[in-house]
Amino acid sequence: MIINKTIKFMALRKFFFAVAIVLMVGSIASLAIKQLNLGLDFTGGALIELNYDSPADLEGIRGVLRAEGWDDAIVQNFGASTDVLIRLPSDDPDLGSQIARLIQNEDGSEVTIKRIEFIGPQVGEELRDQGGLGMLLAMGGILLYVSLRFQMKFAVGAIVAIVHDVIFTLGFFAFFGLSFDLTVLAAVLAVIGYSLNDTIVVFDRVRENLRIMRKADLEEIINVSTTQTLARTLATSFSTILVLLALFYFGGENIHGFATALLIGVCVGTYSSIYVSNGLLMTLKLTREDLIPTQVEEALDERP
Repeated sequence: MIINKTIKFMALRKFFFAVAIVLMVGSIASLAIKQLNLGLDFTGGALIELNYDSPADLEGIRGVLRAEGWDDAIVQNFGASTDVLIRLPSDDPDLGSQIARLIQNEDGSEVTIKRIEFIGPQVGEELRDQGGLGMLLAMGGILLYVSLRFQMKFAVGAIVAIVHDVIFTLGFFAFFGLSFDLTVLAAVLAVIGYSLNDTIVVFDRVRENLRIMRKADLEEIINVSTTQTLARTLATSFSTILVLLALFYFGGENIHGFATALLIGVCVGTYSSIYVSNGLLMTLKLTREDLIPTQVEEALDERP
């Protein structure tokens, strides 16, 4: 796809800045009020995987568990309709075996226990802390990388765009009460990489055009650069979304959260790489002089 006409992206910069601020505030409010629905990977508990000889009656299983006092049990199909996954928050390592025996005794169908796992609350807390630390280290590494490859104003734009994407993704999960487990955390880290890659492509073209288009102002340069990379951005986003939709609908319950987080991250990351990161370059008043190394500036100043 070839775009001959320059699209005036920055004409709507203030509007999309306002949208970004509203999304950030709403996401932070959701995280503060509703909080993330942490999965067993972080809270600890029992996981039981059962296999039936015929399609399982999920409501019947839930009824059996509620009768025994486990109202907060999560019962869902795992892949095929004959495979059932039961999740229970608990600090009892023997609970999984008790639940499996209870289901076998109460259900008239032939039930096979395929897997019983227990995650202690201490292990879950360590995973949560290490996951958060991993995200912070990723942000710090990106700030260092972009500031060394480009310039600090570029780094600020990239980091703010990535923080925007991550907070919105987390806020979406908090608002809708979706389970947040290790697979979702992995997806959030992938969103960071995807958003950075998209932003770097645009930044490369902005830097190049700053040196070529000497008579153009910054707004025109950003509009031209974004238009030149738009075809690549849309093609990458569209193909990625197609794969993620296939994973979401056909990948099974186990990776729904992963696919959902990446779908949100890709969509919001495409928008933020155009309006948030580029818009901040204008707010920070990026100039051609910012791209001249200090040694070159000193050499120019010393010339007679």
